[in-house]
Amino acid sequence: MTESLRNAQVNHGIGAFNLTEEDLVVEETTHKSQMSTVLMIDISHSMILYGEDRITPAKKVAMALAELITTRYPKDTLDILVFGNDAWTIQIKDLPYLNVGPYHTNTVAGLQLAMDLLRRKRNTNKQIFMITDGKPSCLRLPDGTYYKDSNGLNPYITNKCYAQAQQARRLHIPITTFMIAQDNYLMQFVETFTKANQGKAFYTGLKGLGEMIFEDYETNRKKRIKG
Repeated sequence: MTESLRNAQVNHGIGAFNLTEEDLVVEETTHKSQMSTVLMIDISHSMILYGEDRITPAKKVAMALAELITTRYPKDTLDILVFGNDAWTIQIKDLPYLNVGPYHTNTVAGLQLAMDLLRRKRNTNKQIFMITDGKPSCLRLPDGTYYKDSNGLNPYITNKCYAQAQQARRLHIPITTFMIAQDNYLMQFVETFTKANQGKAFYTGLKGLGEMIFEDYETNRKKRIKG
């Protein structure tokens, strides 16, 4: 407002005050608001199964998303985590060297870590992006052992995932799932998971994965950021 009034005085003089559209200085408050994002990348063995390299496109998307946020939205934050039997964070600089392992898919561990990371952020706008190609097939039990089942949808494992999705919803953290495989039972899991979180899901395949993530990032920002 101060700058607009100053422009009006300079452009029209003090004696006959007049404020025109050309005098107005508009501040884009969305750039001062913050969005905290956690990107989850599945590194289970299925990401390279059947001769299809799914991890390389996922890495490229992560690097491009990091570039977008750091250059266009420098006040936003991005944490990247990977999940196989367990989940852990990685640095952006380590993305080119990321490989899959002989892992199952512990989606619950990834979601728990993602929410832990977002709880530490002071801003209110938070979201999780999850890139995966498989159903949850692993849990870490309280005694440190792993419960694994690669055959179909195991209710014990999937129900834990749905509970995490509901917990994220209570924390006002939407989850957007990018499923890069399209088996019917996977779609069934993602549909129930998305409903529990009231988030979104895209059955992208590998083609166009990056464009969908960037578009969704921009859309979520416009919807959630308050001036």
